[in-house]
Amino acid sequence: MRTLPCVSAPDVLTSYRRAGQASASAAQLVDHASSGAPSGAAAFFDVDNTIMRGSSLFHLAVGLAKRKYFRASEISGFARKQLKFVLSGSEDLEDMASATEAALSFVQDRSVTELQVLAEDIFDSEMIDKLIPGTLALAQGHLDAGQQVWLVTATPRELAAVIARRLGLTGALGTVAETRAGVYTGHLDGPPLHGLAKAEAVRALAAAEDLDLAECSAYSDSVNDIPMLSSVGNPVAVNPDLELRAHAIANDWRIRDFRRRARIRPYVAPVATGALGVAVGMASGYAVAQLRGRR
Repeated sequence: MRTLPCVSAPDVLTSYRRAGQASASAAQLVDHASSGAPSGAAAFFDVDNTIMRGSSLFHLAVGLAKRKYFRASEISGFARKQLKFVLSGSEDLEDMASATEAALSFVQDRSVTELQVLAEDIFDSEMIDKLIPGTLALAQGHLDAGQQVWLVTATPRELAAVIARRLGLTGALGTVAETRAGVYTGHLDGPPLHGLAKAEAVRALAAAEDLDLAECSAYSDSVNDIPMLSSVGNPVAVNPDLELRAHAIANDWRIRDFRRRARIRPYVAPVATGALGVAVGMASGYAVAQLRGRR
């Protein structure tokens, strides 16, 4: 398995910049009509616990397991390898890249088109009832104002594009998996789109789309997205974790909370970010699918 070498602080920033630029270059534009909106403004939305309750990767894993996309031996072996990483909750760039590529071994040598078709079906069956109406209304408000609306997520860009297309949004920025001739290699094209990388992706997309970031908005639930939120003129904390809530209050950012705890199913895995989200999502998604099958 290819991993990133140990890196210094400047190299970490370079890696995040590379991830953001790779994501912007491979941006999944799904609604050409809203691209190049005359307002020069856009809204950027995180996905997990911002647009959708729980982890999109978890819901994808449930759907793939139900459709026998991977074998039990594959997911159990991966779970063992990732246990130390999951328990430590490491945010180290090298650890995240290594663990994310381990998760990508599930799609290695599989067709991009195949996963896209499955993701469309899984969105309709597993994800649509996890959407958060209040956040969708915010996104629709930006569309009605003639602005672009982009998803920005550590989720693989193919899944992010499906979500954006189903919601009628402009497009999606996500983690870029390397492909050759329409087939996944099992490696990443740069680090996961996480933390600072999201801010770099937003800046790169703004330059490509001639957007004025001072007029743009961004929405997220996670403290990890403070760099992205800080890159725009109108940051909004949506369903914020405790650290982001404190930061939003201290900086006079708007806060919107649409959580309805009673509606969150007990089996939905806590949302994690980057490679940790991949590890938890794939392993727990398979386990849930197996439990459902035995009922």
